Amino acid sequence: MKVIGFNGSPHEKGTTWRGMTAVAGELEKAGIEVELVQVGGREIPGCTGCRSCFGTGRCRFDDMVNECAAKLAAVEGIILGSPVYYGGIAGGFKCFLDRLFYLRPHLRLKVGTTVTALRRTGGILAHQQLNNYLNLAEVIIAPAVYWNVIHGNGAEEALQDGEGMMVMRTAGRNMAWLIKSIAAGAVPFPETEPRVMTNFIR
Repeated sequence: MKVIGFNGSPHEKGTTWRGMTAVAGELEKAGIEVELVQVGGREIPGCTGCRSCFGTGRCRFDDMVNECAAKLAAVEGIILGSPVYYGGIAGGFKCFLDRLFYLRPHLRLKVGTTVTALRRTGGILAHQQLNNYLNLAEVIIAPAVYWNVIHGNGAEEALQDGEGMMVMRTAGRNMAWLIKSIAAGAVPFPETEPRVMTNFIR
């Protein structure tokens, strides 16, 4: 079993990373492999809505987005981590996520969670923004006892956020339980039906 995490912070070993490693630590204790991929700080063009990926299954910008989308087929879970910039997720990371999820990767009924990192405030909006990607991909979002927000102006300060670290560990344990419950296969997956698209302007 494997989970992949995408770190959207330009600071590779900062507060976001600290929260993600707390989640990952609980997954690894449960025997689940975790790969953390550094996305923040990379130059990633935004989605242009050209829809060429609908026919090819690949984005026309041949970069790490295509590589990461291919990896998602072989995992049981996903972690999205981002710092908060002006009340939302980091801009470069949004470009990455817009293109990654527009490819419609194989995530249906897999398990996911998010990590939102910030110095002081604005975390709830960014947390919801990350969860939107998971929800629309039919990912089962692992619950925690509070919003998945961790505070600190750097990795060491984040350790002082006792509640935030506890929330991350809780999300990790719940994520591991969900992954193992799904793998047990006691109940078959629900059927899907063809997607219906309704345009309001005709």
